[in-house]
Amino acid sequence: MAEIAIREALRQALDEEMERDERVFIMGEEVGEYEGAYKVTRGLLDKYGVPRVMDTPIAELGFTGVGVGAALTGLRPVVEWMTFNFSLLAIDQVINNAAKMRHMSGGQLKCPIVFRGPNGPAEYLSSQHSQALQSFYAHIPGLKVVAFSNPYDAKGLLKSAIRDDNPVVVLESEMTYGLTGEVPEEEYLVPIGKARVMREGADATLISFSKPVHYCMRAAQELENEGVSVEVLDLRSLRPLDEVAMYASVRKTNRAVVVDEAWPVASVGSHVAWLISKNCFDDLDAPVELVSSEDVPMPYNHTMELAVQPSSDKIVAAVKRAAYMD
Repeated sequence: MAEIAIREALRQALDEEMERDERVFIMGEEVGEYEGAYKVTRGLLDKYGVPRVMDTPIAELGFTGVGVGAALTGLRPVVEWMTFNFSLLAIDQVINNAAKMRHMSGGQLKCPIVFRGPNGPAEYLSSQHSQALQSFYAHIPGLKVVAFSNPYDAKGLLKSAIRDDNPVVVLESEMTYGLTGEVPEEEYLVPIGKARVMREGADATLISFSKPVHYCMRAAQELENEGVSVEVLDLRSLRPLDEVAMYASVRKTNRAVVVDEAWPVASVGSHVAWLISKNCFDDLDAPVELVSSEDVPMPYNHTMELAVQPSSDKIVAAVKRAAYMD
């Protein structure tokens, strides 16, 4: 096992898949000469050259459409958006073309494409550049959506996404590219659609994905010091959801707190909370709690932007409400 950062885990996944399959290529803003805004594509232009590593104009609608067309001809493009905030400019290509192609062709056409880049709040970026937009993509039939919290899952999920014959949206947290963890030196895959129990517990279940998983782990440790045993479930896949793992955990602990850094209205977190409320009704000892971003645009002031987002303190308070401890 090697201790590497998430950005390096993603780079290894891209490198291994490009070496394994000559149909895989990367395109996006500054992925080549600049080696990626977050250095995920470092060294790949030198190794594979153009056109397998392709710098594009600042035109998300255009180069995303080129990627969709390439996928339909049998190539396996990886489209990098510099940030998911910019993906809104290309959302028509993703929703109306990539996601619907198999349906509208009667199953005759495949669209093996990956859309990836940083998603979610960062720091000092204010309302237009600090949005968590996973709900936009998890809402759409025909797309698969994954979001990892650690280097092991980052590498394994990206490799699986590249090999998938369907369009896959890979959500990367801007604030965790430097986070390190152990990754095997041998090849491996992480299956799409499978959650992962990060910590066993008996008194309540915390369910989350991406960066907030780390808040959940800190909250679980704090609660353990108070005698409360908390299980942490990392969804990893938002579409499809691993409902089996969700329900199994909640039926064990009888309480659930869902954590999502997006806004609460029509979010992945609110959908997960509804599923649990509906399908585990007889097992729950308390209403399902949702910890989300406040329902406001992201402030620029750092103290205020931290106050808007989920935190370990907010999660601890939610677990205590569910356990009737406050």
